[in-house]
Amino acid sequence: MSSPDGQGGTPSHVLVLNSGSSSVKYQLLDMAVAPGPDARLASGLVERIGEGEVADHDAALRIIADELDGQGLGLDSPELAAVGHRVVHGGTRFTEPTLITDEVVAAIEELVPLAPLHNPANITGIKVARELRPDLPQVAVFDTAFHSTIPEYAARYAIDTATADEHGIRRYGFHGTSHAFVSRAAAKLLGKESSQVNVIVLHLGNGASASAVAGGVCVDTSMGLTPLEGLVMGTRSGDVDPAVVFHLARVGGMTVDEIDTLLNKRSGLLGLCGDNDMREIGRRMAEGDEAARLAFDIYVHRLRKYVGAYTAVLGRVDVIALHRRGRRELRRGARGGPAGPERPRHRDRRRTQRRPRPRRATDLHGHQQRRCGRGPHRRGARDRPRHLRVRPTLTTLHTQDAPGIFRSGTNPIGLRPCAEQRSFAPWDPPSTPTTS
Repeated sequence: MSSPDGQGGTPSHVLVLNSGSSSVKYQLLDMAVAPGPDARLASGLVERIGEGEVADHDAALRIIADELDGQGLGLDSPELAAVGHRVVHGGTRFTEPTLITDEVVAAIEELVPLAPLHNPANITGIKVARELRPDLPQVAVFDTAFHSTIPEYAARYAIDTATADEHGIRRYGFHGTSHAFVSRAAAKLLGKESSQVNVIVLHLGNGASASAVAGGVCVDTSMGLTPLEGLVMGTRSGDVDPAVVFHLARVGGMTVDEIDTLLNKRSGLLGLCGDNDMREIGRRMAEGDEAARLAFDIYVHRLRKYVGAYTAVLGRVDVIALHRRGRRELRRGARGGPAGPERPRHRDRRRTQRRPRPRRATDLHGHQQRRCGRGPHRRGARDRPRHLRVRPTLTTLHTQDAPGIFRSGTNPIGLRPCAEQRSFAPWDPPSTPTTS
């Protein structure tokens, strides 16, 4: 098949595949075009694999191939230069994008016990794509790679070292591609290099995680050996006392598999209130549902706890950043209902030239928070970056009117607007763990 524009030249198209446990997402990108919407040639999603018409991942990949072919962008196109695959768990071996070989596939298969829901699907996507285009280079990008820079004192669990080494027990972290992108985008929005900015990233969705990024380098993250640790999630518990497992086995008579299912699939927001959709939880909160309110408060409390901890780890925080979905998830609950479409910042000037007064930031209880009398919050400075600080620390957070950054009026974890700015010494990690 010829290229879409009918011209020859060096192949520049890259197909990116994200093979999940029950879905496959894809994008076809033109790497000869500057990053942005124009570089995206095609994108889509095949979901509910194994539940209906799509029998397995092999069938899903062939559906994607047919869709691309129908747009003149098929897998047999000479314009296609490579295929990229997202792989959830790369262990300690894979810390950067890796050219896929038979040995790499075998190593990913060895890591299946650490990511039993995700790595098998990733492997299937790799094998099918290699069968369809064995001549193309295929590259794996690992979710755990961005977190491989976490210092040993933050990655190690305080258990017997020999046992931990024998079974590969340590903090790996996940959602790495998201944390890397969001932290770099936040620095760009501030007009700085990644090496100049300390960022706390919150990846919020049905799976949720936080990370502390110092100068573009991840120094801590909430997920650990598996994606179960950390924040409260849709169906996952996040942090719990490990003795809960012993108690449920000894007193509750539950098997290991039953406890696994409980903590991974019947906990989190679903376990607390029966819903893991923040839209439904927000609707129930608006109706006065106490279980939904408690679930949301627990969710936010865990977020604030990690933000405070990572503030201490970094020493200086320039911005707390979320991707758009995470900001929307929090807003739904904070407003007590579905988010709906974004509200315009100003009235339609075709109807009136009058500019409305800016809304004041509110806390979780709807109380308006005091504005400073001077600085970027005074009238006439609406288009300037706002400066926020986390209570009760002195950490300054710069925000921009852009997706992924907290704004006044979208303030679900209680950030207080303040014009004051503080200077801090740059983050300097200790060469060895301190002892007391």
